[in-house]
Amino acid sequence: MAQINFGGTIEEVVTREEFPMSKALEFLKKEVIAIIGYGVQGPAQSLNLRDNGFNVIVGQRKGSKTWNKAVEHGWIPGETLFDIEEAVKRGTIIQFLLSDAGQIELWPTIKPYLTKEKTLYFSHGFGITFKEQTGIVPPADIDVILAAPKGSGTSVRRLFLQGKGINASYAVFQDATGKAKDKAIALGIGVGAGYLFETDFKKEVYSDLTGERGTLMGAIAGIFEAQYEVLRSKGHSPSEAFNETVEELTQSLMPLVAENGMDWMYANCSTTAQRGALDWKKKFKAATLPVFNELYESVASGAEAKRTIDTCSKPDYREKLAEELKEVRESELWQAGAAVRSLRPEKNAVEKSMIN
Repeated sequence: MAQINFGGTIEEVVTREEFPMSKALEFLKKEVIAIIGYGVQGPAQSLNLRDNGFNVIVGQRKGSKTWNKAVEHGWIPGETLFDIEEAVKRGTIIQFLLSDAGQIELWPTIKPYLTKEKTLYFSHGFGITFKEQTGIVPPADIDVILAAPKGSGTSVRRLFLQGKGINASYAVFQDATGKAKDKAIALGIGVGAGYLFETDFKKEVYSDLTGERGTLMGAIAGIFEAQYEVLRSKGHSPSEAFNETVEELTQSLMPLVAENGMDWMYANCSTTAQRGALDWKKKFKAATLPVFNELYESVASGAEAKRTIDTCSKPDYREKLAEELKEVRESELWQAGAAVRSLRPEKNAVEKSMIN
């Protein structure tokens, strides 16, 4: 493992130098990796593993949209594409990549096939951590591991096709064979991780749920809406309000942060921007820190898990979700966004070979 200094904290991480693809392939050469779930992470991870030379099969319900999607991606019925029960029966490593609600629903179906010395793999700690609510309790004689790419399935596949990698965490919940840790690392390398850092199932889900509701999605969307509304209420045009709220951030500033960090982005902006950002950063931190503490406690208490399970397991969830997303899409903010994107000189193409 490599030791990295993270601002004074020394952390051990695994890179492709310490655990190259050749080592991962050799370690898993006798394994049959069965991908269960072909929605968000399933396509990306299965295609990356297949392209890297691992023995991969996919399990889906015959005739479903995801079955047809798998066929479009080159999985062959009866050879590499099977009904779920058959895939779990054939697989020695079961990558359980359904949604959290989907995992709860399917658990009674797959559990009987999790026989001695098999491996159950997750990319999210939800089902195991909140087992009192999910009912997901694995047999004691199997390995239970996690490798969690820090991005959507679309990003996992896109970065792989670009010859890059996406950071991922790994964890071991249960080590029945004595090989669980190396399995988790090998699979993390196989699905395209740039580097892997160790965690546990509880920390993974706590940080993940906090991040999704916070700076990754919920908080940033709320901040966008607030600033846009203020600018519009003060007489600024939709184009001006959107560009100063979203477009400049996503197209200009965040790439600078990704390249060399926040200080480097500040250093490459005007002195007026630097001074104002440094001053107002403190006020925004003070205003949001109580909200983030409240959010983390809601995650740790299980309240967020309960809400997720209660709402996402309802039969009309997707219809209600579509209504909520339509409201976002049809707001002036994101209508302005659609107009601005259409005026960009070059649109960033999303690889359709991947996953929609």
